[in-house]
Amino acid sequence: MSRIAYVNGRYVPQNEASVNIEDRGYQFGDGIYEVVHLYDGRFIDEDRHLDRLERSLRLIQLPMPVTRNALSHILQEVARKNRVREGLLYMQVTRGVAHRDHPFPAEPVSPALVVTVKRIKPYPTSIKGWGGDAITLPDLRWAHRDIKSINLLPNVLARQAAKEKGCIEAILYEEATGIVTEGAATSFWIVDEKGAIRTRALSHAILPGCTRGALMAELKEAGIAYDEREFTIDEMKRAKEAFITSATSFVKPILKIDGAPVGDGQPGPVTTQLFDIFARHVKGGMKNAA
Repeated sequence: MSRIAYVNGRYVPQNEASVNIEDRGYQFGDGIYEVVHLYDGRFIDEDRHLDRLERSLRLIQLPMPVTRNALSHILQEVARKNRVREGLLYMQVTRGVAHRDHPFPAEPVSPALVVTVKRIKPYPTSIKGWGGDAITLPDLRWAHRDIKSINLLPNVLARQAAKEKGCIEAILYEEATGIVTEGAATSFWIVDEKGAIRTRALSHAILPGCTRGALMAELKEAGIAYDEREFTIDEMKRAKEAFITSATSFVKPILKIDGAPVGDGQPGPVTTQLFDIFARHVKGGMKNAA
């Protein structure tokens, strides 16, 4: 069956889908995107993703292309038309089509909306074999990393560098201070040498990860303490455990960083516990229902 995409008001076969070459997303990267995990026909943390989409659009002065209820319906229709119950849904909003000029179009144009979905492997049943290694790189991205912009060239280059080293992620840090920001496409956490669960506090320096936020809510409910406090590369290297979170990684242990094992080089007890907690979140309650 041909995959079906939603493109500016129409559901079309994905191999026939197209956008205008003067779409500002193509010309300038002038747009916002979101990726949502679909599990057993439910969008996980849909409200968090749509809240973040609206926030990012607001910060770049771009209106929602449709109402929130209409967008939610479109997401469901794309999944239904593709018969996908376990997958990843991608949505992208750009400033639309206008003659190429850096400022916003002088005359208002309609924002462009594209939605696609693809199947992925089932949610992992065990943390065993789920982890991977990482490298470290200076963070070369723009200052407003809290906006989920489609401008991803630094992220692409960082992920490519990681891939060339046989790693799954690049952990980014500020060159001037050595303070870790996040992964190239994930939130990054450590269990420090004293056993504290730590990740950097929200600011312009990092993306407000939806999986990050959902995991924090689960930790609060379970009475498990965590610390939103920055840490340096040196502190990271002394950590007992490290892991990443995202809509595609869920909770994924990092076993080596720059070739050196994290702890004993195996998924640690804290990361394993959090993996299990988040698995229950994904597979569980009606609070995640779309």
